[in-house]
Amino acid sequence: MTGSTANMTPSPGGDSAPEPVVGVIYNARSHRNRGRYLDAASMPNVYLEEPATHPEISAALAQFVERKIDLLVINGGDGTVRDVLTCGRGVFGDNWPALAVLPKGKTNALNVDLGAPSRWTLPGVIAAYKSRKRKIRRPLVVSPIDGDGMVHQGFILGAGGFTLGVRAGQDAHKMGAFNSLAVGVTSAWGILQGLLGSDENVWRRGVALRLLLGDAKQEVPHSAFGDPERRVFMLSSTLEKFPVGLKLFGKFHEGLKLVVLDHPRRRTLALMPAILSGWLPKWLPEKGVHHAQADHYEMDVGDEFILDGEVFPAGHYTVSTGPALSFVVP
Repeated sequence: MTGSTANMTPSPGGDSAPEPVVGVIYNARSHRNRGRYLDAASMPNVYLEEPATHPEISAALAQFVERKIDLLVINGGDGTVRDVLTCGRGVFGDNWPALAVLPKGKTNALNVDLGAPSRWTLPGVIAAYKSRKRKIRRPLVVSPIDGDGMVHQGFILGAGGFTLGVRAGQDAHKMGAFNSLAVGVTSAWGILQGLLGSDENVWRRGVALRLLLGDAKQEVPHSAFGDPERRVFMLSSTLEKFPVGLKLFGKFHEGLKLVVLDHPRRRTLALMPAILSGWLPKWLPEKGVHHAQADHYEMDVGDEFILDGEVFPAGHYTVSTGPALSFVVP
């Protein structure tokens, strides 16, 4: 889809506060848009683009730079946010405008963290921008170590059971479960598969995975349970609040965080609802549940992994934190 632009000039009178120059990336394919166009016709200083590919997104963002936008609004779900942040890396570098998200996708984990309403509107975003309410978040930067491939930016990275869970989540979406409900459905399904399945079950098999933390490249330890070369589940994020109140990263709340499960021991899985609610007994690492925090880490993964809903190939990557992004919040 080619981009289209709505350029509006300020109307005389009205609010004495200057109107921000706003660039909107609009994903008409997002679940809650379903082809319904954002009505920006009566709004001053609004530029609307509908790019469908990475080159189109980059071109649209470059036009926004030329127009000196103050605010970049992303209308879509987590995948749209990932694509805009990925393409914006080469356009904005570390000098991003203020951002806001109109959550229109099947999953909107970033919006849960930011605390914006699910039915936020563009006028509401602009009003919040004028009030200067902000939250700072840094995305994950996922870079192939061999330099062969695109550098991506997003907020939630996972492998092993997380990849399976995202695929199961697509089935949950087909059944009408979205956002927090979809997370709850797929989490429960994964735990049941781990509890009831045999070691041949794909949910219990795990993935070849090595994680080396920080400049010292300290390896995340492996318990005595399961194949020492494999992990059944890994999740990493810089977000601080998660759907359905999940406490995924133990005592770590800020920065780049990881949680790793070595092997799906049935006793550990049976306790997982309590662990995800914040119960953190000291013996968890001995039983194969590890929490960690680092400025950056290396990930050598033997199967596909997921970044904000998109599948990426097995390989050797560096995961680090990106620029400090200022998100408008209500």
